Amino acid sequence: MENLGLNQIREMYLSFFESKGHLRLPSFSLVPKHDKSLLLINAGMAPLKPYFTGLQVPPRKRVTTCQKCIRTGDIENVGKTSRHGTFFEMLGNFSFGDYFKNEVIPWAWEFITEVLKLPKDRLYVTIYLDDDEAYDIWTKKTDMNPSRIFRLGKEDNFWEHGAGPCGPCSEIHYDKEGLNLTSAEEFVKAGDEDRVVELWNLVFTQFDRDEEGNYNKLPNPNIDTGMGLERIATVMQGKNSIFEVDTIQQILKEVSRVSNAEYGKDNSKDISLRVITDHIRSITFMISDGILPSNEGRGYVLRRLLRRAALHGKALGIKKSFLCNLTDVVINNSCENYPELKEKKDYIKKVIRLEEERFSETIDSGMEILNSYMEDMKKNGNKVLDGSKAFKLYDTYGFPIELTSEVLERDNNTVDLKEFNEEMKKQKERARAAREETNYMGAEDTILNKIPLDINTEFKGYTDLKLTSKIKVIVKDEEMVSSLSQGDSGVIVAESTPFYAEMGGQIGDKGIMSNDHFKAEVLDCKNNVAGKIMHFVRVISGEISLNDTVDLIVNEDRRNDIRKNHTATHLLDESLRKVLGNHVHQSGSYVDEFRLRFDFNHFEAVSYDKLIEIEKLVNENIMKAIDVKTDIMSLDDAKKSGAVALFDDKYSDMVRVVSVGEFSRELCGGTHVRNSGEIGLFKIVSESGIAAGIRRIEAVTGKSAIEYIQAKSGIIKDISDKLKCSEKEIEHKLDILSAEVKEKNKEIEELKSKLAGNSEDEILKSEKNIGDIKLFTGVLNDIDGNALRDLADKIRDKYEKSIVVLGSSIDGKVKLIAMASKSAVKEGIHCGKIIKEAAAVCGGGGGGRPDMAQAGGKLPEKLKEAVNSVLSIVQKQVK
Repeated sequence: MENLGLNQIREMYLSFFESKGHLRLPSFSLVPKHDKSLLLINAGMAPLKPYFTGLQVPPRKRVTTCQKCIRTGDIENVGKTSRHGTFFEMLGNFSFGDYFKNEVIPWAWEFITEVLKLPKDRLYVTIYLDDDEAYDIWTKKTDMNPSRIFRLGKEDNFWEHGAGPCGPCSEIHYDKEGLNLTSAEEFVKAGDEDRVVELWNLVFTQFDRDEEGNYNKLPNPNIDTGMGLERIATVMQGKNSIFEVDTIQQILKEVSRVSNAEYGKDNSKDISLRVITDHIRSITFMISDGILPSNEGRGYVLRRLLRRAALHGKALGIKKSFLCNLTDVVINNSCENYPELKEKKDYIKKVIRLEEERFSETIDSGMEILNSYMEDMKKNGNKVLDGSKAFKLYDTYGFPIELTSEVLERDNNTVDLKEFNEEMKKQKERARAAREETNYMGAEDTILNKIPLDINTEFKGYTDLKLTSKIKVIVKDEEMVSSLSQGDSGVIVAESTPFYAEMGGQIGDKGIMSNDHFKAEVLDCKNNVAGKIMHFVRVISGEISLNDTVDLIVNEDRRNDIRKNHTATHLLDESLRKVLGNHVHQSGSYVDEFRLRFDFNHFEAVSYDKLIEIEKLVNENIMKAIDVKTDIMSLDDAKKSGAVALFDDKYSDMVRVVSVGEFSRELCGGTHVRNSGEIGLFKIVSESGIAAGIRRIEAVTGKSAIEYIQAKSGIIKDISDKLKCSEKEIEHKLDILSAEVKEKNKEIEELKSKLAGNSEDEILKSEKNIGDIKLFTGVLNDIDGNALRDLADKIRDKYEKSIVVLGSSIDGKVKLIAMASKSAVKEGIHCGKIIKEAAAVCGGGGGGRPDMAQAGGKLPEKLKEAVNSVLSIVQKQVK
């Protein structure tokens, strides 16, 4: 058996199935497309679901992939075992109604025994109990020893997920110890003990299970296989753990070097080393696919993994941010198969560094809270931390439960794991409820996605805005119908259309569909999951039936405005890179007839000067009146030409490249102007942050830009009229007015201070004695916080043992201040507690130190009552 590297095995697998007529597809993004049932891609077949369900036509009936996957269901076991990981690669070969068991079983045996050269006397095969067909193929078409084939039940060797396609499966297993097992019972026991490991699962999708539980044979059965790359690498390299595999071990060694912790010497440190090693792989790949840390969804998964890794770094004694530098090893190991890692290296490192630095600012707060919990436990003689408190640490500060347990164990304390798990279960239920439920395989069960695959619409809208076509499908109220009449709304599919269906951020076209006896308004145009172009219509007059011939006319003015905005986004995209740097990549866009919106990754607000520079660069290329050219070329040629593409998008072999001279070149299926000069004018109207590391620019073009500038000019004219000056003098006039306002405000503050000072005698008359402590209280009107503090400070300093509590109502809100002398504090006075209780009376809250505290309130009418309550509060403290 040859010692093969992980990257080598991947290439051998994909090349082998290419030799069997399979199309090699690159890994899909970790972010699912058209599948709301998944947060992240968690299996090799997950991105291919539309091909299995018939919603989309596969690029070839035979496909092979190595799919990157993330699973966090067993995250608490990561680091504690030799095989658990959150990131893994899944090798697979798939047939969409093409070959079946007769082909896939001999191929699997050939790859395992002739390509990988695994010894046959270490291999076992399992099949479903009554799958005689699979047994016959294994025994007649391969030289597999029949005594090493075991029949197992539905739980082990039948794949199904509720109603829908399902079927038996056959698994190939490797015997790590040469056990020579002779019965299914022995085999199952050895598998439970991890002495025999599953290498490859061949799923034979041959039935369709209905709602009543009946298994109906599929006319075109499918093949879906999966082999974990890391697991097969452990076998080929003679290792017992995925963390000992060549590429992963290199990461672990770097973690050991950075932390100065030798692997294999201390179990608790080994766990931390393995957690960081695994998580940095997940983090790197997730960010490369456009995921950013956040408090929900897949962004929360990323944040959790990153913070968990950072905490384990602290447990190893690493004081500074370190995770971003570990990505170098991950990227160097994997960039040959995943080139996007190298292309986005700087971006990935910056996201990690910023998030880790942000987390470092909160981690100390979390430790303070845990320490306070432990102090309370000690005072109360409690040795078990409430699970709800442990969950708060986990959920708010990113503390893994094992780290909380580890800190508690130092004082021989534990945590209530039952209560913690209940809180965790509630959170998972909330997350599950937040995700939209879908039917089998995540395909939305709507009639629009069931339009027959053989019905296609030819899009001719790049050159034509009006054409005649034939009606092929009519949908009304979730049913396919034969006609629509006046007043009806529905969906129409035609043989050809000039209407652009919403895609790539560009909104769908509107217009008219008509003939001599029928007229309908086209309200929108979209694609279904399979890419069928659907016209959403409202019938104005007459009736339309299947196979009728109609004229389709796009609203030309609206389309022209959309085209201007779309080409402007291309110019903006390139201008952002030139002004801000090559790290800028598109994170989303929206283009309609009124404006354009462009989202991009950047880590700080774009300054006004930079926005002016970007806007100027776009307009320079508009004024040059550059021809906009469209070329159809191979994907490889497009990449060589420097065309910009979104990393997580999948493109066909031939792609559409839109070029604005030499300035901008992008892969794009949208509609564009013929010459940049048609855009007329480009004006940025806003720049804002929409997520961590994501900025958004909104802009207008053409007549919308002119209207925007005219509106701004109108505002400037109104201002100059009100200031009674020319437009050129506005700034100077505002400076003068600003200075005058500052001077008036200063006078007002001085008057308020005098008013507060005049109240001093009145407040001193309120003196009450609690023991030998003097209490002074008072209610003032329209005195701000600063003047209130100055007055309280002045009165407190008059007496050695004193406390002063003052309140003021200003602009409908309440201000409260409490101050105590040092001697009063020694007697038990605590201003923070006094102010908190008093503020509650007037609908507010606050707190502070024993010697000084302040609060706010919402009920000015209760202010006097709040201040009057202070006497009883102080009396309780002194007692």
